[in-house]
Amino acid sequence: MNKKIVIYQVLPRLFGNKNTKLISNGSIKENGCGKFDDFTDKALAEIKDLGATHIWYTGVIEHATQTDYTQEGIAKDHPFVVKGKAGSPYAIKDYYDVDPDLANNVKDRLNEYKALIQRSHKAGLKVIMDFVPNHVARQYKSDAKPKGVKDLGENDIQEVFFDRNNNFYYLPGQNFEPRIKAYEGEQPYVEFPAKATGNDYFGNNPSTYDWYETVKLNYGVDYNNYQYKDFSTRPDTWTKMAEILSYWTSLGVDGFRCDMAEMVPSEFWAWVIPQIKEQNKDIIFIAETYDPNQYYRYIHEGNFDYLYDKVGLYDTLRAIVQGHGHPGSITNCWQHLGDIKNNMLNFLENHDEQRIASDFFAGNAKKALPAMIISATMSQGPVMIYSGQELGEKGMDEEGFSGRDGRTTIFDYWAVDTLQKWNNNGKFDGGKLDKEQKELRNFYKKLLNICGSEKAISDGLFFDLMYVNYDNPNFNSARQYAFMRKAGKEVLLIVANFEANDAEIKVNIPQHAFEYFEMKAGKDQTFTELLSGDKFKAALSADAPLAISVKGESGVILKFKA
Repeated sequence: MNKKIVIYQVLPRLFGNKNTKLISNGSIKENGCGKFDDFTDKALAEIKDLGATHIWYTGVIEHATQTDYTQEGIAKDHPFVVKGKAGSPYAIKDYYDVDPDLANNVKDRLNEYKALIQRSHKAGLKVIMDFVPNHVARQYKSDAKPKGVKDLGENDIQEVFFDRNNNFYYLPGQNFEPRIKAYEGEQPYVEFPAKATGNDYFGNNPSTYDWYETVKLNYGVDYNNYQYKDFSTRPDTWTKMAEILSYWTSLGVDGFRCDMAEMVPSEFWAWVIPQIKEQNKDIIFIAETYDPNQYYRYIHEGNFDYLYDKVGLYDTLRAIVQGHGHPGSITNCWQHLGDIKNNMLNFLENHDEQRIASDFFAGNAKKALPAMIISATMSQGPVMIYSGQELGEKGMDEEGFSGRDGRTTIFDYWAVDTLQKWNNNGKFDGGKLDKEQKELRNFYKKLLNICGSEKAISDGLFFDLMYVNYDNPNFNSARQYAFMRKAGKEVLLIVANFEANDAEIKVNIPQHAFEYFEMKAGKDQTFTELLSGDKFKAALSADAPLAISVKGESGVILKFKA
């Protein structure tokens, strides 16, 4: 049996921070910061017990920050090109180093991260880390690179916009003049010639809405010449990135979540991923993707294992939860994916998206439980939750650079209230959670462990039941979704109810499903509802619908024998 991948995403900067006296735009001294060591054996055991198979430590690689570490031998970053006091985890400052914020002993920070990898493995969790291939901080400089490794841009020809072996794109004769507020009292930030910006902005004056704090990396694509690809010999950036991936793989990392992977040519991934898999055949590569037109290319040519299903299933489920989407659209999601539907990573939260319980999404975490059941169980592909999602975190703080936007900040020094309550001063027993938060976490624990234990979910076939229930008077196809999964002799019937009220429904199961799953009709079939443990007996037939009770804003996972 293949184990279904269940990813727990967590920002270490936030995870263990116990400070409750927070101020907007506070420094690390004022607001505190979580550390690698906050992931104790007990904490990791609880995350594993939640049902996670993998833990994605977000924001580990050293990035630009407004915190001054010059006494530790780390160059200071100009605040003009840093977003927030803590800085964006995606403005990479040194690909070969880890964030000093996360270490108890800054000079021993890499060893502290290695120890975290070892503790995670001991707890039975595989480790995923970010790989940010498309852009770096404007003041990128590696002080931890291995001997003999050339720094990015070190040998660049700065008098031309593009050269295949340049690591950056240059705007000869132009100063960097972004349209953002300058910092008073600071020496002006000088960059000449200006470099292109990370979100494919090729002017010298990016706006606040651009990724102005980053520099675009050059993989041999000439954006001034109809995106001509010059791969006649291997571009220098390819070699440097391969060395970086190999370095972290050698330290025991089990997978990479590749930021904005589709902004890097698929030819690079096609070349580099097999190399890294020679080093570790079990390592996984996950692409952050948003363009469905490129999905097939990045799976079949680029060799990625999994892609974000953001613009498909996530957007569809969110719309249904908010009341302006139709469950029938879920059918369109998997149909459009074709043979890569099991290569998609499903989620309802991550660091880029608004929290379910926020005022901007659902306002209440419970409203998304039917969506979470679907997200977790409808495919063989991975499912991911974001730390605090299982506790109903609202993300409605105004942290500083991040405003009150329903997201948990990645730019500021902050703490997460629900995580602090679950942490309970290092006990990680949920002792300070209220009743609703405990019930929500218990739901996630049951659901995610079902994903890990049921072969029908991790390996099984899929059958959508919507087409035979659209005109069913005893099934509200505008607010309910039903499908089946099967592996061996075990079958799951899954029904999600987006209505607020409990529902007594009757689900049609067509003859085609019996044939496809090689099921036999039976009068005394025993059904076990996996989320509650309840059992009942009923007839299973293509000639008569199956009667099921489903609670409001919830769902059922019924297991029976074929």
